[in-house]
Amino acid sequence: MRPWLREVVQRIRTIPIYRYTAVVVAAALVFGVVVLTRALTHDDRSCAAGVARPEDSDECVGVSTSAFDFGQRRFADTIRAVARENGRLKPGTYVTVALFEPFTATDADTMNDVRHELQGAYLAQYQANHDDNGETPYIRLVLANPGASGDAWERTVDRIVAMTTSSDRLRAVTGIGTSTDNNKKAVAKLTRLGVPVIGTSITADDLANGQRGKDPYPGLARVSPTNTDEARALASFGRVTADRALLVYDKPGDPYTRTLQRAFSTLLKGSPYGSWPFTPPADRSQEGSTPNTFRQITDLVCDTDARLDTVFFAGRHTQLRQFINALGRRGCQSRSFTVLSGDEGSYLTGDRKLDRGALQHGVAVRYTALAHPDAWLDSPPASGGSAQDTRDLGRLLTAAKAHPVGPIGPVSLDDGQAIIAYDAMRLAVHGVREATPDQQKIPPLADVGLQWPQVKGSLRVNGASGWICLDVHGNPYDKAVPIVELTPRGGSRFVKIAWPEGRPPAKDCLPPA
Repeated sequence: MRPWLREVVQRIRTIPIYRYTAVVVAAALVFGVVVLTRALTHDDRSCAAGVARPEDSDECVGVSTSAFDFGQRRFADTIRAVARENGRLKPGTYVTVALFEPFTATDADTMNDVRHELQGAYLAQYQANHDDNGETPYIRLVLANPGASGDAWERTVDRIVAMTTSSDRLRAVTGIGTSTDNNKKAVAKLTRLGVPVIGTSITADDLANGQRGKDPYPGLARVSPTNTDEARALASFGRVTADRALLVYDKPGDPYTRTLQRAFSTLLKGSPYGSWPFTPPADRSQEGSTPNTFRQITDLVCDTDARLDTVFFAGRHTQLRQFINALGRRGCQSRSFTVLSGDEGSYLTGDRKLDRGALQHGVAVRYTALAHPDAWLDSPPASGGSAQDTRDLGRLLTAAKAHPVGPIGPVSLDDGQAIIAYDAMRLAVHGVREATPDQQKIPPLADVGLQWPQVKGSLRVNGASGWICLDVHGNPYDKAVPIVELTPRGGSRFVKIAWPEGRPPAKDCLPPA
């Protein structure tokens, strides 16, 4: 032993036991303080299983596999019902489907949208697990949140992709409720990596396959018509001539408004009035300064020839409401106008900022809905959908008021979101089960998206929104488009079913080549 070390040992031996004990205790206290300090200063970013807050955000994003409600009480009942249904599934008997929605949204319109789509997806999950004659695999539903504006889309997509090769056995994503640039990026990456996607209420033409003969999103299927098909259906319903109409549109636009603008412009070729733009805030849920622009546009509308009576509007719901309010205060009160728009009009059914007086004084507002609960109940067409499919969903809703199906909170079908999400999940279930080989329990991931071109004829999905017959690009063929009108008392009124092809599909529902 070295001399200096021997000296240290001897000194320690001369320390009375109580001093030695004190030294040990003091050292332990110092260590404990250090550990506690580190624990207290560590920023725990986790929210729940699969969900965390990024370093630059307070939103809980990712894929939730528990009963976590993202801090939204309005979602809590339905999410508890989802967790209860997931909890009864035995390992090895199910596949996972992710519902991709902005669960941390803050504006009321989007939150209502998300709640209704969550309710519709859950009801289809419950139906698939309990009412399909024992067919398997069973369906586990998880909630994928890319954030209120979708900025965390890549983080969420990466988590989804990882779940395809884990015990989660994720086999499809549904939702993607709005046509935004971030959602386009999310769909592009998911489908590029082989994850099948079923869009609910996306309608933008450039978030679809088959445009100019190309399929940029392999494995994408949709249950809603494209903006072009909605515009064609609207034109066949309204029989509007170009010399009696003009277009007001969002410039520079987003994927939804841009494709709606193009579709309406095609219908209005030859109009002597051209197209009149407005520029909204980047966040189109905000009010901005567009009311001033719409007041000016309304003055110009009054300057047109008295034969003009129709305005096509290519914009989001906040700007649509502002335009209607401005038109209600027009100087030419003796003239009547009909405003025709896309499915964003459904948001206005409960919008308290809408001037309902405008609807009583010469302004009619009609829009293409994704679905409507009254569309099939009275004198339905001979093909394209049925009242029975609507009644099946109605029975599920009644059962969902209490255990064991629910409760799932108050449900409204008027905006069509719950109906369309229910149909999208049913299409996901159809793809999963048709891709499952005989004598096997779980389908290969790559085979699920290959089912979409076969969803037609006797293999169609009979949705509550109408028949879902897909073309070779995964787009619905001649899908029923309910035309809905806003009412002065609040809410909406179903007017008529319109068809992109001008008439319902044949009973075999086989899209042409």
